[in-house]
Amino acid sequence: MATTYKPITKNDVTTAKTLLHEAIPITGTIVTGTYRDNNIKNFSHGMFQSVYDYPYLSSSANHIFDITVGYSSKSSFSSSANTQNSKKINIYNQMAQVLMGFDHTGSVLEFDRDLDTSAGGTKMRECVFLNFSRLLTKDEVKKQSFNMTLITGSATTSPTASTDIRDYGANTSFKTNVAAGEVGVLYSGSGADSNAFAGTGVGLVFYQAGVVVLTSSIFKHSPHIHFGRPDATYDTRSFEAVLTASNISASADGFRNRFSDMSFNNTVELNSSIYFCRVNHNEFNYSSNPSYLSASQIRVKTKKEDSPVSYITTVGLYSTDNVLVAVAKLSEPLKKDTSNEMTLRVRLDY
Repeated sequence: MATTYKPITKNDVTTAKTLLHEAIPITGTIVTGTYRDNNIKNFSHGMFQSVYDYPYLSSSANHIFDITVGYSSKSSFSSSANTQNSKKINIYNQMAQVLMGFDHTGSVLEFDRDLDTSAGGTKMRECVFLNFSRLLTKDEVKKQSFNMTLITGSATTSPTASTDIRDYGANTSFKTNVAAGEVGVLYSGSGADSNAFAGTGVGLVFYQAGVVVLTSSIFKHSPHIHFGRPDATYDTRSFEAVLTASNISASADGFRNRFSDMSFNNTVELNSSIYFCRVNHNEFNYSSNPSYLSASQIRVKTKKEDSPVSYITTVGLYSTDNVLVAVAKLSEPLKKDTSNEMTLRVRLDY
C-alpha cells in the first residue's frame, strides 16, 4: 500500500481515440452450401434466415448474418394473394422506421437509392436485408471497405455473369440524414475500375447498425434463380416471382445461391485516458517496501553521505479517497534519485 500520494491535476490528463480495423471475408462456399445447408437455420416464425460459419448445432458455430426480404405497401408487389404478404410488408416497415426514421408528418421514410428523403427520390420498395452479427461488425463497418459480388446474369444450368457492389466514395460522400447514423450508397459495377461504380445506387449500407439493404431490381434482368445447394437444380422463376409467390426462407435461399463473396473491414473504437505521472527530483527517492531497510538503515546506501535512491517498478492510480483503481507495470525498473526527474505515461483503454 502506498504511503505517499501525488495528486494528478487536469493538466496531467488527456484523452485519445484509436480506430482498429479487422478484415472480414465471407466466401460464397460458406453461404451457398459448404456444409450442405447445415449452417443455415430457418425458424418457425418464417421471418428471416440465419447463416453460420459452421453447422449451427456445433458449439463452435458463430452467427454471421441474417437474411430477410420485404416490400412496401406502396409496392406493386403488395397483394393479399402473395405468400406471407403481411409479414413482408411488416418487415419492410420495421426496417425502414428503425434505419430511415420518420418524416415531419410522422410517416415512415422509405428506403431511397440515393438517400434522398424527399418524396421525389428514387425509392427502393422491394428489398433484401442483410443484418450482420456484432461479432463481425464490432462498433461499425469501415466506410469504403464494403464489397460484395452477386451473380446476376441469367442461367438455366450455371450462372456466370456477376456484379460487384461497393460503397464507392463513401469516405467523403456518406450521409447522416437518417435515424440509424451514418449510411453509404452501394453502387454496382464490374472489375477494379472505379469509373464503373457510378450512377444510381442499388442499395445502402448502414455502418453503425451493421445492416445492408439491396434493391431486388438488381436481379430483374436475371430470369433464373438458383435454389438449394450448388449441386441442386435451377428454378426458372424470376426473383420477382420468388419474392411474391414464395415464403421469406425461399427468397433467402434464392439470394444465397446468387451470392459469390463479400468482404469489409470492421471497426473497434478504442478510447483511452492518458495520465502523465510526473516525478520531480525530490520525490519518490525512497521506498515504502519493508525490505528497503535493514536495521533501520537504507540498503542501497553504503555511506552516510550517499544520496537516497529507489527503483520505480509500478505506478498505482488511486481514487480521491485513496482507493487503488488501476496498476501499471513498467517493463524494467527505473532508477530514481535526487539527480533526475521523469515523466511516466500511463494509458487506460476502454
